[in-house]
Amino acid sequence: MKKVKLALCFGALLMGGSLLAQPESAPDNWFNLDPTEDGVRGVSTERVYQELLRGRTGETVIVAVIDSGVDYDHEDLKDIMWVNAGEIAGNGIDDDGNGYIDDVNGWNFIGGAKGNVAEDTYEITRLYKMYQDRFDGVNRDDLSKKEKVEYDQYMEIKKTIDEQRDEMEGNVAFYSGLLDKLGKLKEALGKEDIKAADLEGYEPTDPDLTQAVAILNNVLSQGTTLPEVEEQLKGGVEYFSNSLNYGYNPDFNPRNIVGDNYNDVYERYYGNNDVQGPDASHGTHVSGIIGAVRGNGIGMDGVANNVRIMSVRAVPDGDERDKDVANAIIYAVDNGASVINMSFGKGYAWDKEAVEKAIKYAAKHDVLLVHAAGNSSQDNDNTDNFPNDTYKKGRKTFDNWIEVGALSWNGGPASFSNYGQGGVDLFAPGVDIYSTIPESDYASFSGTSMASPVTAGVAALVRSYYPDLSAKQVREILMASVDPLNEDVTLPGSDETVPFRQLSVTGGVVNAFNAVEMAAETKGKAKKKTRIKDGRTADEAPNKKDRA
Repeated sequence: MKKVKLALCFGALLMGGSLLAQPESAPDNWFNLDPTEDGVRGVSTERVYQELLRGRTGETVIVAVIDSGVDYDHEDLKDIMWVNAGEIAGNGIDDDGNGYIDDVNGWNFIGGAKGNVAEDTYEITRLYKMYQDRFDGVNRDDLSKKEKVEYDQYMEIKKTIDEQRDEMEGNVAFYSGLLDKLGKLKEALGKEDIKAADLEGYEPTDPDLTQAVAILNNVLSQGTTLPEVEEQLKGGVEYFSNSLNYGYNPDFNPRNIVGDNYNDVYERYYGNNDVQGPDASHGTHVSGIIGAVRGNGIGMDGVANNVRIMSVRAVPDGDERDKDVANAIIYAVDNGASVINMSFGKGYAWDKEAVEKAIKYAAKHDVLLVHAAGNSSQDNDNTDNFPNDTYKKGRKTFDNWIEVGALSWNGGPASFSNYGQGGVDLFAPGVDIYSTIPESDYASFSGTSMASPVTAGVAALVRSYYPDLSAKQVREILMASVDPLNEDVTLPGSDETVPFRQLSVTGGVVNAFNAVEMAAETKGKAKKKTRIKDGRTADEAPNKKDRA
């Protein structure tokens, strides 16, 4: 997972030394507003509570957030965090016998006795390292037919890795150079925050200062300040440096921190109980969108009002590992989650089958999975994005999965959003989404990582007020009740204009009001489950022998 907040940093950065201000934002709560009544394409959250659910009480729904971690002490989240009632906090004993010691608010599959994984490599780098150990220095002509196929894949991956590292090095030099030039300009003028008036009549002879003046005049004229520009540039240096040092570095491997047998994909019991981790910004933001306490007069309101957030940490700064994703899904299912949000993805898979088995396990236990489509402006019908809902080599799809693209508040798809007439199910608000971040703070992020929890929140809302509906039915309802967008829009990543309906299966935007109206008319097919004291069901209660 490449951090979504970085997409915000670079929304104002253009290659070639030009900088542009970010566009004007919509209201902070726009994702909860109504297209007709409020003029922005939110999901009608406020309207559904006011008109259809007023005076009604729903059941509590556990939503698992598989992510980077969650700040469980946040002022707007602490009252809705899932608490494992079968566990006594801090006693170092697996009180409920589920195999995880002191898992009070969830579990961390990328931590261990030595601490927590913060950065990790990209999956393509791990594949490169695996092939390099096998094929480096080998003569292709000496290989078997099957080995030649793998060797050729290795050479393609190696080419990509080399190209990416060259690009990252160039970007680090570019952004660092701009920072240095702006620093020289501040020193020359004796000012930390330079205004447009400070540049009037200033004509330096130093080429670096001349370029800095041109850049700054450009951005100041569009409302961006020098401190904002410097922060964006520093974010650029950090992002590209991390890609070099961690993401695309085949010699970096933090897995010894976890201490598991990584080659045993079906190993279950590893990790630690630190569900916040070293950087919980992403997971905390996602959690707030789903269910930040509504109506408490602080911060912001999430979509669903009867949720408990279970934090399952499996996503580093880098690409998540399939073993951890599979285990995170299984853990969430075993501990009572009805909806699982997955705001992460990657272009390569290490063990797709392990994740498929976990998805199938979730389907068997009537759990709905909601997944972000990705932020590469790509067509998911023709380009890999993992995990996904296909199995049996793409011939079949799971019916408990929703793939979500990102919508901008101005009504069109986000310029970064992935799309696909078969590979993306629907769109949801995903630009300038204001939500919770650690230390009881708030910020606006953009990404399909934000669109996914909007959809997961709507799913949780429906499951709360209509608990007889199965995961499959809720999926069908959310897709059938979309707000259709019958307009031509700009294809993400291009200047081409296409009908919005070509960008997803439904051609629409998830809508809570429409979904609740349809749910009210749908006869439920979910199997009745007897709840036990810690929120799980009898058939989901921990059993070390009963695993996917």
